Amino acid sequence: MLLHVLELLMSHYRGRFAPTPSGPLHFGSLVAALGSFLDARHAGGQWLLRIEDIDPPRCPPGASDTILRQLEAFGLTWDGPVHYQHDRSDSYQQALSCLGKLGLVYPCSCSRREWREHPIYPGWCRDGAQAPHKSQAWRLRSDLGLRPVIWHDRLLGEQAFDPAELGDTILKRKDGLWAYQLAVVVDDADQGISDVVRGADLLDNTPWQRQLQKALGLPEPRYLHLPLIVGRDGKKLSKQNLAPALPCDDDQVRPLLYRALRALDQPVEKSQQQAPVAEQLAAAIERWDSTRLQPVTQRDC
Repeated sequence: MLLHVLELLMSHYRGRFAPTPSGPLHFGSLVAALGSFLDARHAGGQWLLRIEDIDPPRCPPGASDTILRQLEAFGLTWDGPVHYQHDRSDSYQQALSCLGKLGLVYPCSCSRREWREHPIYPGWCRDGAQAPHKSQAWRLRSDLGLRPVIWHDRLLGEQAFDPAELGDTILKRKDGLWAYQLAVVVDDADQGISDVVRGADLLDNTPWQRQLQKALGLPEPRYLHLPLIVGRDGKKLSKQNLAPALPCDDDQVRPLLYRALRALDQPVEKSQQQAPVAEQLAAAIERWDSTRLQPVTQRDC
């Protein structure tokens, strides 16, 4: 009976990987995707793929297809259809309208240049747009929502932030494009995501997201923020920093998968670095233990 209950609980696990198709995946992306994948598969849960393409100017043609091929080359297969954020504008607008009725958002005409001497946006438009004739973004009233935001990160332990000290984040840009914070909250809820496993660079985004979840009456997933992979220069591996793209050739994929497992502090033997992808993943899924991760926010590549 107890075993049945445990299996039922595990079946409710839904994880996801949600890359922005601004370019191909790199080693840092692989570590994040792999950690999320293993956590879901070890729990007997689902692992979904969402392409966060709400910023078309940053998303070159073909980038999404490249990401799909890279994930498949590393054996990171997902459940169900791929979700694309460019199809989700109506859902985001409904959420923004709800926040408007609650008095938690406001139109802002300020430009970054105008408040560049301030560490965060000073909230000049909270009581009305300073320049109503200009184009306007929509910002979250971080001072009115849940404060402080406290949650338990599965790796880093208890986290506590006052979102007002982080500023009023943008939910919809002046050009009409949706911003990350609102889109990710709406999509995680609509997809029934129970566990978010992602890089530690997104740790300080979580307070705004918890504020939005609370305001919109949405479920709050569990969070696990993985150590961020940095290069020899100490900078985050990223597309902007020209991190090398992941290969799709099997001879190169195998040792990279082994390296990624090592970066996640998982028990892998050196003899496995040339083992077939399916063999490496099967062993990694069985042995996955998130408590083996070292509670740090970054580590060398």
